[in-house]
Amino acid sequence: QVQLVESGGGLVQAGGSLRLSCAASGRTFSSDIMGWFRQAPGKEREFVAATVWSGEVIWYADSVKGRFTISRDTVKNTVHLQMNSLKPEDTAVYSCAVRRGLYSNRAEQYDYWGQGTQVTVSS
Repeated sequence: QVQLVESGGGLVQAGGSLRLSCAASGRTFSSDIMGWFRQAPGKEREFVAATVWSGEVIWYADSVKGRFTISRDTVKNTVHLQMNSLKPEDTAVYSCAVRRGLYSNRAEQYDYWGQGTQVTVSS
């Protein structure tokens, strides 16, 4: 079992930055895939970024590439999502998730989820 708790969401103006954190507790493995997803009102949940817990490989959605950076702190068992140059269309509830298996950008293939944190970008 893995428990995930997100933090760091809030309200920011367009062009601003936020840093989300996802604290993991329980049993994690170096091969776990740590992912960030987001869901805007009336839209399906979409993939944002992911990393292998060992940090060797990173993936990004095209919509955030060059603006968002995923990183992990294995000492604190935390995954971060640094979000720069935020746009109003980035407004969503952001959730972190863990997948026990190969990389996937499909939310339904992730095994554990946090409760989510709201990010609102004003224009």
